[in-house]
Amino acid sequence: MQKKKKHGIAYIRSTLSNTIITVTDYRGDTKTWSSSGSLGFKGSRRSTNYAAQATAENAARTAIQLGIKSVEVEIKGLGYGKESSLRGLRLGGLIITKIRDVTPTPHNGCRPPKKRRV
Repeated sequence: MQKKKKHGIAYIRSTLSNTIITVTDYRGDTKTWSSSGSLGFKGSRRSTNYAAQATAENAARTAIQLGIKSVEVEIKGLGYGKESSLRGLRLGGLIITKIRDVTPTPHNGCRPPKKRRV
């Protein structure tokens, strides 16, 4: 009997102040997570590309120890760490099979306020 390779989903949430990476299985059960703040980056250093890459490498290494070999990636947010976190997942040893950007974008925006009465 051949051992089945484990696949997972990596959710990358990249904000302007932090990068949070969660690795789950296909059922949605969280296997591991990592953030820039949990690795010891403080203040404005949390939002850098280097912090995002280090966060992704940490999450990838722990996911590999749990048996996950390849991941699909869902990226959300408009922070600086989007591309570098993908690079970090690769450097950590995970195989990326699919990349989806699920950042919400407004179609027409909010309704503008009423005109001011004079």
